[in-house]
Parts: sequence; structure tokens; C-alpha cells
Amino acid sequence: MTIYLKIILFLFLICFKSQAFENPKVKINNFFIQKYEVTIGEFSNFSNKTNFKTEAEKQGFGYEYGAGWEKRKNWNYKTPYGKNPESLTEPAVHISYFEAEQYCKFINGKLPSFEEWSTAAYTQVLDSKVFDKNKTYIYPSGDKPEKMNSTDLLAYRKHYDVLKLPEGINGLVAMGGNVWEWTKDRKDNSALTAGSSWWYSSSNTTKSGAQFKAADFFAIYVGFRCAFEK
Repeated sequence: MTIYLKIILFLFLICFKSQAFENPKVKINNFFIQKYEVTIGEFSNFSNKTNFKTEAEKQGFGYEYGAGWEKRKNWNYKTPYGKNPESLTEPAVHISYFEAEQYCKFINGKLPSFEEWSTAAYTQVLDSKVFDKNKTYIYPSGDKPEKMNSTDLLAYRKHYDVLKLPEGINGLVAMGGNVWEWTKDRKDNSALTAGSSWWYSSSNTTKSGAQFKAADFFAIYVGFRCAFEK
């Protein structure tokens, strides 16, 4: 099989799977938020329709933390670890704040404010058989850290297919662990990320664990989800 045929088949697979996958909006008080982190297939659909190129693609590398931040050749949202992903429903990473913002605008949404994100992640707004309605929990998994993709729990040692991770507060998936998620909140040239990633322990998945990162930063550990007014 020629390399061109492989590329054509991969793009066809992206198109087919991105159309089959649905990332439903979940209503939280007066706003909506996506159930899952934005996936590779979803972001690929956006980039194919708009000819959008991420900075990681333009530069030819993504970042991973080793002896400091190290460049990894050909790491971008399409090939997060330098090769084709195992699944197109893995989260889209190597995405900066500005790139995440453009994607959300494309689907008539926005990045959630940290207040919105936190309400969705920690306060059970919806009726539930598992969590107490109107209770604010410490973790996106409830009173205790469990079943999250962090180093001390599921410990996959990489980000994971969002369809294979369990639901937490408000039926949302991977609000704790898996990948950091950009929020709308800014401070100078930085933007706030929430929820932590697979590289950290579950203690970072609390509300106080949120971290500011340079808004133009992109790395294997950072993705996002969108919010909506309706």
C-alpha cells in the first residue's frame, strides 16, 4: 500500500468517524457544556472544512515534559504521540487557548468560564441516582477521587479514548484527569486550565488544582471542551 493511499484511507476514516460520533450538550443551569472533551475526529472535521492549521502542525513539533519542556517531532492533534492515534475519539491535544477558542466559535460555542466549568465539574445540578442533587463535591468523581485517568487511579499513563472513560458529576466524562482543559479565564498572557491530566495525581483534579498556562502554549497534556448559551 502506497503512503498516499494510507493517507487517503486515514482521512476517510476521520471523516466517517467524526460524523458518527456525537458530543452532546449537557444543560447546567443557564448554560450548556459538552459531555466529552473535544476529540481528534471533531477537530479534524473543523480543520478539514476551514483549512485550519495548528501551530504544532506549522512548527512540526509538540511538547512533552522531560528534562524541562522538550520538543517532539510530528506530535500534533492528528498524531498526538508522533503516529496515528488508536482512536479518533481520543481528546484533541497540542491545541493552544486561541486554537481552542476558534474551534468553539466555529460550532457556535465558546470556551467555558472557570465558574461555569467548575459548576459543571463539582456541583450535581441534574437529577442523579449516584450523586446528591445540588451538592458540591471535592472531585469530579464525587467525595473521593476514583475512576479518573490520573497517575494514582486508572493510570493509563497517557490520555485515553473519551468513550471508554466513566461518567462523573452531571454525567460528564473526564472532567478530572485525562487532559487539562482550557477555560475562558485570562491573566495577562496566560489562560486558566482546569481538571488536571493523566500525568498528575488525582489531588490536582480539585477546583484549587487549576493552573494558568501561557495562552499560546500547546502540549500533549492540554485539550478542551466547549460551552454554549443554548
